[in-house]
Amino acid sequence: MTFQQPHPHAPESQPVPPVPALSLRGLAKRFGGKIAVDGISLDVPAGSFFGIVGPNGAGKTTTLSMATGLLRPEFGTAFVHGVDVWKRPLEAKKLMGILPDGVRLFDRLTGEQLVSYAGLLRGMDKDVVAVRVKELLAALDLGSDAGTLVVDYSAGMTKKIALASALIHAPRLLVLDEPFESVDPVSAANIRDILDRYVASGGTVIVSSHVMDLVQRMCDHVAVVAAGRLLAAGTVDEVRAGESLEDRFVQLVGGRSHAEGLEWLRTF
Repeated sequence: MTFQQPHPHAPESQPVPPVPALSLRGLAKRFGGKIAVDGISLDVPAGSFFGIVGPNGAGKTTTLSMATGLLRPEFGTAFVHGVDVWKRPLEAKKLMGILPDGVRLFDRLTGEQLVSYAGLLRGMDKDVVAVRVKELLAALDLGSDAGTLVVDYSAGMTKKIALASALIHAPRLLVLDEPFESVDPVSAANIRDILDRYVASGGTVIVSSHVMDLVQRMCDHVAVVAAGRLLAAGTVDEVRAGESLEDRFVQLVGGRSHAEGLEWLRTF
């Protein structure tokens, strides 16, 4: 048997680029006469802590809803680890944990029942679910409220129990829409620790927010969205270009007004 020697000028195989955790291509959505999202294309690297920032009404929630299968886009596609969200929705949703903004929970269940239901709904073994529910509630400081109905939770507690429901099946991608809204500082620090460990182990987190300081301290990548369009995306250092993220954000988005008049506020 003879072996053929490779041709001296044969091209070397190129490394295959890693598949993004989330890839958006031309996502667009209109509500009546208003364009909410205007053709957004974006890649979120696997293993990143990715922030999506923008003013209120920028299209952040609409974009994430289309990306995760909660709202059908009029145009464009979304892929989660290479799986088409709208052509293979069940397969794609198994890879995701989602904390939507403003979506009602089954709040006539207790906290423990709600998170258990989320795990069982995903086909998990009930014994595994029981162990994970106990650990999640303890980590989120909800252990003493496990038997309380979710309808009686505070806004911050409701946010935390929804996060536990998103984490129960150990997803590869976690999409959180305003996860720290109404959450007290101690709970927010605990949540950040959980998310940091999750990313360090290979998971990917996408967080939408309009709090620039939080995103700058927490995320390694960021995208700036305004009026339904993507204005900038990259690592946090690339996007802020030597300035604070807040100052860079104001430059990109514009619209800052200088207070004129109001002399009556300076008449003490």
